[in-house]
Amino acid sequence: MIKAVFAALLALVSFGFAEAQSPAEHPIMGWNSWNHFGGKVTDADVRSAADQLVSTGMRDAGYVYVNLDDTWQGKRDANGIIHPNERFPDMKALADYVHSKGLKFGIYSSPGAKTCGGYEGSLGHETQDAQTYAKWGVDFLKYDLCSYQDDMEKIREAHPDDADAEFRAMIEAYRKMGDALKATGRPIVYSLCQYGLAEPWKFGPQVKGQMWRTTDDISDNYYRMMLIAYANVPIASFSGPGHWNDPDMLEIGNGGMKFSEYRTHMTLWVMMSAPLLAGNDLSKMSEEDRSLLMNREAIAIDQDALGKSAERIWQRGDISFWKKPLADGSTAVAVVSADASPRDILLDLADAGLGSGATVHDVWSGKDLGRWPVRHAMRMEPHSAQLWVLRK
Repeated sequence: MIKAVFAALLALVSFGFAEAQSPAEHPIMGWNSWNHFGGKVTDADVRSAADQLVSTGMRDAGYVYVNLDDTWQGKRDANGIIHPNERFPDMKALADYVHSKGLKFGIYSSPGAKTCGGYEGSLGHETQDAQTYAKWGVDFLKYDLCSYQDDMEKIREAHPDDADAEFRAMIEAYRKMGDALKATGRPIVYSLCQYGLAEPWKFGPQVKGQMWRTTDDISDNYYRMMLIAYANVPIASFSGPGHWNDPDMLEIGNGGMKFSEYRTHMTLWVMMSAPLLAGNDLSKMSEEDRSLLMNREAIAIDQDALGKSAERIWQRGDISFWKKPLADGSTAVAVVSADASPRDILLDLADAGLGSGATVHDVWSGKDLGRWPVRHAMRMEPHSAQLWVLRK
């Protein structure tokens, strides 16, 4: 079925990948309102987040997008133009404020009639909404499937003998907004949020997307986070400059995981070249949270010019070994333990193509560890990750 969907898409679109030029040559970095504020977010919260990105140094570390998620929408006027609700009195002024801080402004909608929160979606108003976003100064759009799933259900019922009809319709809905955004002439990063349906890593570039969710939502839970990371393993090759697999936002700082688990979260996301969108209350960020989110060496791995997503070399029980080539010829390597108990392991650097051993730099401690032989004995603590940069 999926192959048929992709073939149908290629017939549907009249432009090739070369035309889908991207304003996201590197995985985007920033902050999103949803994980902490949910449906209660206000204009003041977004302005505060912009202020905090500057004052904490996160902006200078690369976190430049300030993305307002669901529940900002008010009503449409007689001409169909969308207006924000009372919590956002002037969206253009809010975007201007974010821009004044040297940051970019993102917003949220849905191809359906309603968003996940029950607010106005963009169905039938794609061109109008894209033009409105451009006038406001929007730099990013998260487009969440939400109520369009009801339309897909109706299409499925109306075409019981056509297993791909609902997915073709979904792809067309995302193409409409992609075309509308491009027509504005403003470089707006287009984020497809449809939970991996019909393999968006294959059709995303053709609908002018720059990033696409690969799974259902993340939560502030270690096992959910690990499940999402593992789900991205088979599609690593589809991610690269201008077209990124998106395993969803960061939960670091929201309180549901231990420090070692959050460090694993950040390790896996930077190894996957994932977009890094913090989702915590930046005004209450602990030093531990800061040490993860703002580690310049980890960020450099995520933002590396090659844009390669890590390959999981092996998975042995609850221990996994990952490698990622970097533009300067070095190799980022991660060892991840999902075991609930300490484990002693013998690491073979030949598995990462380093059969003569390597000079090792520990990213999380910032220390050079000297030269290791090809086999290195080590202990992995429960729910932990090690992240190194290795050179021959």
